[in-house]
Amino acid sequence: MKFLVLHGPNLNLFGRREPHIYGRTTLAEIDARIDKLAHELDITVATIQSNHEGALVDFLHQHIDEAQGALVNPAGLTQHGVPLHDAIKAMPFPTIEVHMSNIAAREAWRAHSIISPAVRGTVQGLGPQSYLAALRALVEIVRDARQ
Repeated sequence: MKFLVLHGPNLNLFGRREPHIYGRTTLAEIDARIDKLAHELDITVATIQSNHEGALVDFLHQHIDEAQGALVNPAGLTQHGVPLHDAIKAMPFPTIEVHMSNIAAREAWRAHSIISPAVRGTVQGLGPQSYLAALRALVEIVRDARQ
């Protein structure tokens, strides 16, 4: 089974950007943890990070017929990413929205996600563990649906 992991704008700066919010774990370290968990779960992952919404949309389109699910951290697209929202809704597989911080506990404008209505669920506020918890849940959801 193949799953997608999409990292949105500025997430390439994890470890450097606002470490008091996001911690010091880099995106490369997060991806390594995801790869390790994928091996343990006997799945494959395809990962992208882009600062451009169109690249994330293209990535979803590219894998529409081969992926069983996706994790997406929309980052700065959370509040305004209409094309990303629409692309997620067009996918035939479940998607989980991921955030390292608890967006509901930050600035008021961050609390509203335009992405949330398009996804199966949201995991947030657990730092890098948000990705791992979301991947475990997504794999279980897909495996349960196949039985």
